[in-house]
Amino acid sequence: MPFAFDNTYTRLPERFYRRLAPVTVARPELIKLNDDLAVQLGLAPQALRSAEGVAVLAGNRVPTGADPLAMAYAGHQFGSFVPQLGDGRALLLGEVRDTTGARWDIQLKGSGQTPFSRMGDGRAWLGPVLREYLVSEAMQALGVPTTRALAAVTTGEAVYRETARPGAILTRVARSHVRVGTFQYFLAQDDDEAIRHLADYVIARHYPEVQGAERPYLAFLEAVVARQAELVAQWLGVGFIHGVMNTDNTSIAGETIDYGPCAFMDSYHPDTVYSSIDRGGRYAYGNQPRIAQWNLARLAQALLPLFDGDETQATEQAQAVIDGFGERFEHRYLDRFRRKLGLLEAHDGDAALVTDFLRLLAETKADFTNAFRALCQAAVGSEEAVRAELGGGADFEAWARQWHTRLEREAVSPSARATAMRSANPAVIPRNHRVEAALEAALAGDLTPFNELLEVVTDPWNDRPGSARYTRPPEPYEAVRQTFCGT
Repeated sequence: MPFAFDNTYTRLPERFYRRLAPVTVARPELIKLNDDLAVQLGLAPQALRSAEGVAVLAGNRVPTGADPLAMAYAGHQFGSFVPQLGDGRALLLGEVRDTTGARWDIQLKGSGQTPFSRMGDGRAWLGPVLREYLVSEAMQALGVPTTRALAAVTTGEAVYRETARPGAILTRVARSHVRVGTFQYFLAQDDDEAIRHLADYVIARHYPEVQGAERPYLAFLEAVVARQAELVAQWLGVGFIHGVMNTDNTSIAGETIDYGPCAFMDSYHPDTVYSSIDRGGRYAYGNQPRIAQWNLARLAQALLPLFDGDETQATEQAQAVIDGFGERFEHRYLDRFRRKLGLLEAHDGDAALVTDFLRLLAETKADFTNAFRALCQAAVGSEEAVRAELGGGADFEAWARQWHTRLEREAVSPSARATAMRSANPAVIPRNHRVEAALEAALAGDLTPFNELLEVVTDPWNDRPGSARYTRPPEPYEAVRQTFCGT
């Protein structure tokens, strides 16, 4: 097989992971291969489609140079700390460099039991595998940092959840699978040496720019905070709700990782929740910035032994960095929503203009994606579409007058502004009812709806002929009110 593995995580002490091989499956079959990503990784798609390639993607064959392992980590799950979680159904095969020299993890998700499975079967079933494939590739197309899907295979075996389901394995590609929870694992064991090993490893791999800083570990924390602020601002900009923002699902590299009960909003409201396990709304759309800051505070706590000075001084240094998250996030958030409104410069009053438009969306239960997309037409004087989305009314008319007055402060032609807005406001997202319909069809043996939806959501900025059904919000009988983890 053409994987040119160059593994670094295995050079860390063995308490960071458990080496083991994937559990073989009965009858693996390739159902989706990401040809473009394969080529980027220097892999030959035709080789991955061969019987030998499918055996690798299913875990039936360990390719030369791979060193499969299950990573150890802990995490706060819905605010409660679990001192040992780890890869319970995934194995890191190794690392490869792509055609630009960037390093990527290659992981099999659903590859069988590990020492961290906690009585689970270590498997995945087809629905969640295809959901992660679809949504992660949509996020990539939207420009949001994310793990990616290289391939999906069925196993020829049943997985038992509420009932028997077809088993599947996802080959996931990530900048890193190190999480905030990885640091917490060693904090729980009072293993300062391991925390230092891990921090040095992550800095060298993901944040080399801080190596020469006067206080490199503090600079590392600041860099992670900056990436998380940008990431969550991007989530909010496209109406994305992660669903399980536990610290074990918070990537230290600043990528979106672990697509379980994730969803994109239809009607806008900051309290929107889809996840069936988030009964208290901890990870609601509007709570995501606060939770990101909370998760980063857990990282800061783990890094305290590495900071200079006594405990009090170290705590003050860390607290100052965590307190700075809010300002960083607000700057990134406002910049993103300015562009969604067609504002190319920063002026006083912009935040109020954004807040007032979102309030109108919430009050009218307007569709988040379509309302912002309709503003692209309004920027060139055609306001019928946005009036239809918000139902018109005096409040909208008053807001629109303020918006147009603000637009006039910039020397940009309406057509140029509209073009810029169309690159900030997607025409299409993976709408929950469309995703569920595609997954139901796949379970019945028909992958056509999945492939068609994947093609549309990976070209999100363009108005495609015949794609109206993908931009239409759900009818009441189609609405998806809960999404599920799949474990």
